[in-house]
Amino acid sequence: MGKYADAFDRSISDREAFWLEAAQGVDWVTPPTRALDDSNAPLYRWFPGGELNTSVNALDRHVAAGRGDQAALIWDSAMVGTVRTYTYSQLLDEVSRFAGVLSAQGVTKGDRVIVYMPMIPEAAIAMLACARIGAVHSVVFGGFAAPELATRIDDAQPVALVTASGGIEPGRNIEYLPMAAKAIELSEFPPTTVIVKDREQVAGSAADFDGWLDWDAEMAVAAPADAVTVAATDPLYVLYTSGTTGKPKGVVRDNGGHAVAMTWSMGNVYDIKAGDVFWAASDVGWVVGHSYIVYAPLLSGATTVMYEGKPVGTPDAGAFWRVVADHKVSALFTAPTAIRAIRKADPEAAELAKYDVSTMHTLFAAGERLDPDTYEWATEVLGVPVVDHWWQTETGWAIAANLRGLEPMPLKAGSPTVRVPGYQVEILDAGGAQVTDGSEGNIVIKLPLPPGTLAGLWRDDDRYRTSYLSAFDGYYLTGDSGYIDADGYVFVLGRSDDVINVAGHRLSTGGIEAVVASHPAVAECAVIGIHDDLKGQRPSGYVVLKSGVEIEPDTLRSELVKMVRDEIGAVATFRDVTVVAALPKTRSGKILRKTMRQIADNEEYTVPSTIEDRSVLDALAEQLGGK
Repeated sequence: MGKYADAFDRSISDREAFWLEAAQGVDWVTPPTRALDDSNAPLYRWFPGGELNTSVNALDRHVAAGRGDQAALIWDSAMVGTVRTYTYSQLLDEVSRFAGVLSAQGVTKGDRVIVYMPMIPEAAIAMLACARIGAVHSVVFGGFAAPELATRIDDAQPVALVTASGGIEPGRNIEYLPMAAKAIELSEFPPTTVIVKDREQVAGSAADFDGWLDWDAEMAVAAPADAVTVAATDPLYVLYTSGTTGKPKGVVRDNGGHAVAMTWSMGNVYDIKAGDVFWAASDVGWVVGHSYIVYAPLLSGATTVMYEGKPVGTPDAGAFWRVVADHKVSALFTAPTAIRAIRKADPEAAELAKYDVSTMHTLFAAGERLDPDTYEWATEVLGVPVVDHWWQTETGWAIAANLRGLEPMPLKAGSPTVRVPGYQVEILDAGGAQVTDGSEGNIVIKLPLPPGTLAGLWRDDDRYRTSYLSAFDGYYLTGDSGYIDADGYVFVLGRSDDVINVAGHRLSTGGIEAVVASHPAVAECAVIGIHDDLKGQRPSGYVVLKSGVEIEPDTLRSELVKMVRDEIGAVATFRDVTVVAALPKTRSGKILRKTMRQIADNEEYTVPSTIEDRSVLDALAEQLGGK
């Protein structure tokens, strides 16, 4: 039996021993004697009786081990042309002092603190400072509009809001303070303390608002705060994700299970050890930023890179490769959208040739499906494994992955490889019966979920049950559809609501997208199901062409129709192809398929708060004649 198979089997058949062993990678004030508390199933808790502090595990213990002079955090801002490095000792000092700032304002264990900041070091410092004193942070993506921020304030009911004067993007600055002030005005439960980090490049400061505090002034007089011991089951953070009712769902992450899972995953999934340099090209406002910019690399004693910039345009399509070369990055983790953007702007990888990226042993992708064409391009130009892996905000770390540090496995295009230890993934049909190998169905995870996954929704256990646990008894519903092949490889085809019904035939839009994306002229694409009077629904494709490619729309359409017919069959009735300048996406890179479907069907739609560029959506609506 291989290392992976042994680890997976033990994680399911003897989870107590497996996870207590994994827990030895964490420093405990009171070590746990049990792994799982199932006394209130299906609401499970990990490491009952254990006590620790996450900030101590991320910082203090590495300094105590003699590695205080090692780089902990490298901030690289392409927007302001600045690189700043914090050693473990320096980061510990910053975190301890900001924890002192919060304590001086009366923030104590269990209080909530909203962090509404751009990609600057102070965002990570604020998160770790909350963890240090046992406060619960809730990071809201910087630049969210005031009503969205107000909704999160009223759900979390924070005692403090930590923000900055604004964010910087190519060609524009985003002023946060007017939005923060408006959100507080709209809130039923406004915070009593607001702390502002002033950025000289963006207008606005704490002095513009009555009673608001300046970060630098408070830090100058702050006394460092000691770490507060918390229970393993105490919440570390609440992270809001979109909900079907319009009210965001507050995913709760605990301290103990999170620390164990993050530490275990860095070595076993990403093959990152203490002293290695890891770069997750995401944002602290998303779960990837929480898990793999801030917590996991530091818990593991690695160096983490925080990047303020874009994959292209800051200044060019070589931006990512420059960061890898400058900081000797061991592994890069990004979204497929970023890879596609680089490929679209630089299909021959001419910019890549300018940099020495030989330190990078793996490129990891997640956040959306890594289509085979993008996978093959990145593999060819980089010459390193390009590893798709699949997880969710709710899980906090990978459900399916190629475990590079445990036992690297052969890669299959279109698959995030195998089930990660602890995740008993199964495929069920609509009636709850397991399907045969290779058959598509609902991807579910048999309970209990492993450590590090959501402990529930903030103050809403009923919604947790109805949203995730009620569809199939004893299972967590991922909301995705897919299949597991005879080799045990997981294939995620898309959200369950991205399965369309064409004349009684259920078809995955993800499967059709994979075919369309393989056309040599296509940079990226989206396939949605639109209304059809005869067949109920039919697939409609929207494609962005690669830079410099010229092809007649009718030629492209006929070639794509033939490809889909050859690969999927005439049953798909694929005949609609629209060339667009860009696809509307969220700031985390997900294509807004639901909104596109509403536009195409000429339905009323609401512009999502997470949209990256409103003008892209407006252009699409005008092109399609939507409302």
